[in-house]
Amino acid sequence: MGNHVLPLKYGCNPHQVPARISVASSTMPIEVLNGGIGYINMLDALNAWQLVRELKEALGLPAAASFKHVSPAGVAVGIPLSSALQKAYFVGDLELTELAAAYARARGADRMSSYGDWIALSDTVDVATARLIRREFSLGIIAPGYEPEAFSILREKSKGSYPIVEIDPQYEPEALECREVFGFQFEQGRNDLRMSLDLLENVVTARTELPDSVRRDMIVALVALKYTQSNSVCLAVDGQVVGMGAGQQSRIHCTRLAAAKGDTWYLRQHPAVLGLRFKPRLRRPARDNAIDQYLCEDLTTEEEKLWRTAFADVPRRLSAEEKRDWMEGLEGVVLGSDAYFPFRDSIDRGKRSGVEYVVQPGGSLKDREVVRACDEYGMAMVFSGVRLFHH
Repeated sequence: MGNHVLPLKYGCNPHQVPARISVASSTMPIEVLNGGIGYINMLDALNAWQLVRELKEALGLPAAASFKHVSPAGVAVGIPLSSALQKAYFVGDLELTELAAAYARARGADRMSSYGDWIALSDTVDVATARLIRREFSLGIIAPGYEPEAFSILREKSKGSYPIVEIDPQYEPEALECREVFGFQFEQGRNDLRMSLDLLENVVTARTELPDSVRRDMIVALVALKYTQSNSVCLAVDGQVVGMGAGQQSRIHCTRLAAAKGDTWYLRQHPAVLGLRFKPRLRRPARDNAIDQYLCEDLTTEEEKLWRTAFADVPRRLSAEEKRDWMEGLEGVVLGSDAYFPFRDSIDRGKRSGVEYVVQPGGSLKDREVVRACDEYGMAMVFSGVRLFHH
């Protein structure tokens, strides 16, 4: 057992030098195949890798995560995309393998937040996935392996300096994890509890049926929450997270943030949005910003002038009524929480964003009130019995 050291570019900020990581292992379980990597990059990489590995183990499907600042902006498994999602994610011109579909979903759910993401993939990176990644702005990737042609494609990014990390998929850390804060040593047992279908047995509402697709989406939500900065709430549907509310101090603010992102995700599939015509050679980030501002309710005059410059012809804005009518079509959404709901307000907010299923630990003094709210809306709710705080 040796102590292997990997130097990093710098710590959380450029002035925090030197920086490095070390691991006690018989061999170094990661290898930086290309580029240089920083402290935050490595935090994202290791958290994201654990997420996609666990999701693949739980569901048997290729998994992808788009990470920003130690929380996922998007998480998904590799299932086919509808024609609307292909258009909304701008991948209709690509042949998508299961792994590429997983990343298209993870990246497409919240494109504003995923700008400059760290990518984690559960499987060996193939050419189709590498071609998709090549056209997006990201800060690096971690995966268990790379096909030779896929590696060549990725290495061309960022003028040859794109960080590419390979991790040994068999590596398991020690059961006790340690960290230091302000000179104090913290130790705890690693959170090695695996999210499984067994956690979904305790349905506490009048509505009890959980279709297989909902069970899958609950696992997606739980695994994502396990590796998200607390407090956290997420919305999941169709094999992917569509809204993540991470690191908020109150549960309802987590829910509002996640639901607002989920609403935007669904509104981006509106025919009016899919039909927007952009100016030639407009860069992808500018296009994504323009769509986000097109859907935004409270733009300043200057912001409105700015987004209009992105379009070949100035589009008519969707009215509030048109948005409400479209949102009525969103259904079957899972609302997941890393800790119990202290009040029914998160259930009330979730209803407006297509939530029909809820998974949470339970254990609140207000559990009966929360269950009653779900029953009023005809939702099914599971008490998993497992809190998933992550700090």
